[in-house]
Amino acid sequence: MNDSSEPDGVTGRLVTWIHDLTWDDVPDHVRDRAAHLLLDGLGCALVGAQLPWSRIATEAVLGIEGGGDAVVIGTGRTTTPAGAALLNSSYVQGFELDDFHPLAPLHSASLLIPSLLATASHLGQDVSGRDLLLAAIVGFEVGPRVGASIGGTGMLPRGWHSGPVFGASAAAAACAKLRALDPAQSEDALGFAATQSAGLMSAQSEAMGKRMQHGFAARNGFYSAALAAAGYTGIDQVFEREYGGFVAVYGEGHPTDVEAIARALGDRWETSMVMVKSWAVMGGLHGAVQAARALRERIAGRAVERIDIRVGDVVYHHGWWQPTRPLEAIGGQMNIGYATAVTLLDGTALPEQFTAERLDADDVWQLLDRTHVTLDRAIDELPQTERFQTHLAVTFTDGSTDTESVIAPHGNPADPITNDEVVAKFHALTERVMDADRAAAIVSTVRGLADADSIAPLAGLLAAPVGRALD
Repeated sequence: MNDSSEPDGVTGRLVTWIHDLTWDDVPDHVRDRAAHLLLDGLGCALVGAQLPWSRIATEAVLGIEGGGDAVVIGTGRTTTPAGAALLNSSYVQGFELDDFHPLAPLHSASLLIPSLLATASHLGQDVSGRDLLLAAIVGFEVGPRVGASIGGTGMLPRGWHSGPVFGASAAAAACAKLRALDPAQSEDALGFAATQSAGLMSAQSEAMGKRMQHGFAARNGFYSAALAAAGYTGIDQVFEREYGGFVAVYGEGHPTDVEAIARALGDRWETSMVMVKSWAVMGGLHGAVQAARALRERIAGRAVERIDIRVGDVVYHHGWWQPTRPLEAIGGQMNIGYATAVTLLDGTALPEQFTAERLDADDVWQLLDRTHVTLDRAIDELPQTERFQTHLAVTFTDGSTDTESVIAPHGNPADPITNDEVVAKFHALTERVMDADRAAAIVSTVRGLADADSIAPLAGLLAAPVGRALD
């Protein structure tokens, strides 16, 4: 085994932990949660595979990549491992239904499922379910730690699409584990991943490409570990280097914490912090949807004069701009005004709320035109777990008001979506696109991954075409 270039450094300690981690080192509840997080991501991919923008992406990428043996989920088609990583991630991210980390925002399943399936395909050999799960746990742990080192949620107000910035590190670490790379090779893989970090949050307003930005990170993570395995060397000590290092560059001018990358590895499990979404909107808007759902029954039949929403910096800069009619689906899913208005009317924010017809509906825009969003700087002084809080007030034409506040929406680490709720969400989503027997088989297979000798049966269940969720 080859050691890292500086075993006592931050990068060195991280890659040593990645190499040394065994199945028995992981608590049972973390293993079980990881399996359910993968199930949630697969449900999102299956719904996302045949969305209109996903079909455009599929034809474009397959036109470039051509054929191969890697499964493109829900399409009945195959391509190269790199092409599959890009597309499968885009499907997981396809409808803003996938997980996110509340303190270091990234969508882990959209990084780990595609890069690990691509790695398994590239290896050309059976990979056990246990090996896949252990590698995924590595990714769930590494991504948020790297994100925390450069400010976590603070990346969003600065305009960075935070997940792609530190998501390649999560994918590279997971793929390095699946390939059983030694610490020196894993250091190379992370060096490659860090130097490919990128992502602009301006993509959220109208660009289909926002769905693919985690895909670039998943593909880059896959490639990073593959290059390292072949002996192609990357940047040493990439996280702690003062000149051109990851933390120095992406944290420049802002508070950083390079030690966060290796802190409490194996003692504090970030896997348990990952939030599962209930609604098809970006994570910071879940408080708004929850508040609107609570208010909806109380305001039924009353004429609304004005809607006021008060949020902190992260949600305000990530989720508010004055929308123009009509919104694209991605814009509606990222805009707190639209998410609140449509939920007040429909009581939910799922795929049906983001069809072209609903996005341009008069009743929604009548409320949206009355919506005002205020930045409350005091919220940013609160503990990080409360910075997604939302305060919603509705004023009626008679001058009366009704209010609802959500400090931390359901799904947050103190009130997580249960594993049974994850399964229920999977069935509720996939009933739009596949038969119940196939869905049940996928659930059973994923929940049994820890005892599976091969992931080939799972790949087979994912491969066949699915139906269209929107059209």
